[in-house]
Amino acid sequence: MNRRTYLAGIGAAASAGLAGCTLPGVGGPAPETTTTTVGEQEIVVESVVTDLEVPWDGAFRDGDLYITERSGRIVRARDGDHEVVLDMGDSTAARGEGGLLGLVFHPDEEVAYTYQTYSAGSGLANRILRHDIANDWAFEPILDGIPGATTHDGGRLAIGPEGALYATAGDARQDGPQDTSTLNGKVLRLTLDGEPDPDNPFDNEVFTYGHRNPQGLAFRDGELFSVEHGPDHSDEINVLEAGNNYGWPDVMGDSDGEFTDPLASYTPTIAPGGAMFYDGPITQWQGDFFFGTLKATHLRRIRFDGREVVEQEQLLVDAFGRLRTPFSGPDGDLYVTTSNRDGRGAAKSGDDRIIRLRPA
Repeated sequence: MNRRTYLAGIGAAASAGLAGCTLPGVGGPAPETTTTTVGEQEIVVESVVTDLEVPWDGAFRDGDLYITERSGRIVRARDGDHEVVLDMGDSTAARGEGGLLGLVFHPDEEVAYTYQTYSAGSGLANRILRHDIANDWAFEPILDGIPGATTHDGGRLAIGPEGALYATAGDARQDGPQDTSTLNGKVLRLTLDGEPDPDNPFDNEVFTYGHRNPQGLAFRDGELFSVEHGPDHSDEINVLEAGNNYGWPDVMGDSDGEFTDPLASYTPTIAPGGAMFYDGPITQWQGDFFFGTLKATHLRRIRFDGREVVEQEQLLVDAFGRLRTPFSGPDGDLYVTTSNRDGRGAAKSGDDRIIRLRPA
């Protein structure tokens, strides 16, 4: 059995060695605080924000946590409570998988960026907004007209170590992922002012192409890792390199060299969400890759040796339902959003919520 066949097989069910951090909560209220053990280290798992409406992304700024809700709101969480700082519900088309999605902060200025689905004539489209935080989060589009639909909108944002803004754009169930002149089925790269990055390979916003619905983006040592939804097979982990073709719709999973192959693929699908590399206080996890899963309802931990997957573990198995986006806090702790009020989950009392994992 080759490595990728093995990795696909473990997507089907957790073995005893992969079912770590299984917690109570299925069928009733999710636990507010509980503990588990990782190696010899005791871990506290706690709900730090509750009663959210489909939180999609989260990021910290000046000690406060900001969260996008798919309905079109940005909320600020502080001391276990939260308040709306901007409501864009009237301009947000929160239909199906679309809505107010990704969020990232400018590294040096009082500026934020969000990814929004909106109504465009007779259909849906997506755009990237730039927000002036000091001016009541006033916003303007810096890139619009990204094809949209009720599914496959992408929506992730990340700022790379070189200072470029990256965005995932799904295929929106349209032709175009193999056409480098279109924006759907791509990962895009912009300057922080919204112009195509001058080092892009096709003299436009396109960084990579041949994607179905790319999601989480995470950098490690200058390399950009991403996860992507397959159809009924072959969810993927990829390393994204400028100008590379990742195969959709011609192929998912391995291509025998015709396209850029994934580092790992998962059949049956697990529906990966946001992604991050961990550099926090839980020593056994340092340097590991994490992503949420919506269909498989767990937090996935991956250890790489270079680009080779050498260890996998499923955390929080079935404890909190659908898990979408993991991210780091200023303390280095791991946070993750649930997505149980999105029409595909079973909401419990207090959902949706932000979970934190920290040392005891």
